[in-house]
Amino acid sequence: MKSEAEESKPCLISCSVLKDEIEQLKRKGGLDADVVYVSKLFHVDYGLLEKNLRRTLDRTLPKICGKPVLVYGDLCLGPNDEMKLLAKEYGLVKIDALNCVDCLLGGKGKIDEVDPQHEFMFFDPGMIKFFQVMQKKLRREGMNEETLRNMFGGIKGIVLLDTLGDAEKRKKEITDLHSGLDILEVKKVGLENLKRVLSEAINCNAVFESERESK
Repeated sequence: MKSEAEESKPCLISCSVLKDEIEQLKRKGGLDADVVYVSKLFHVDYGLLEKNLRRTLDRTLPKICGKPVLVYGDLCLGPNDEMKLLAKEYGLVKIDALNCVDCLLGGKGKIDEVDPQHEFMFFDPGMIKFFQVMQKKLRREGMNEETLRNMFGGIKGIVLLDTLGDAEKRKKEITDLHSGLDILEVKKVGLENLKRVLSEAINCNAVFESERESK
């Protein structure tokens, strides 16, 4: 039988692009929550992501007390508030962020302040892994190197978000992608921004749960 503390522990439904950072927060005591991850590879297709996110929610909701927090950005299902509408449909609180990069920068649209013209590619460990997997998949399907480099067309360069303090390792991983783009900046963002975004959503969810129970 679960203890009262275990039953009251918040649950997060998160894109696995943030898994390295979330698990590090948990290990360091900055986050006490159960987390269900949905594969970051579904991001290549809005329809595929929505199908699998709904499947995860439908499987998770009957197993937990209360409602989970949705750790997805406003733009992750499309540009027209699709993710907000899905959260509303399920009665869920979601994080206040546009996408995963925005989470790591502090949420609330911070990415639009940092990159207002959308000229840069932002990489954290999860995004590096995403492109590693996608490039291998596309090569197996016969895509040549020039076409792979064109995936980054129109981008001025790369900004590495150093979330885990291992920038040199991540620089090498980015170089090995052979994207044709230079690393223009390394931003040492750490985990505090993400911790704050998650904490705000968890606290908001706790208020909503209390209000629901009082009705």
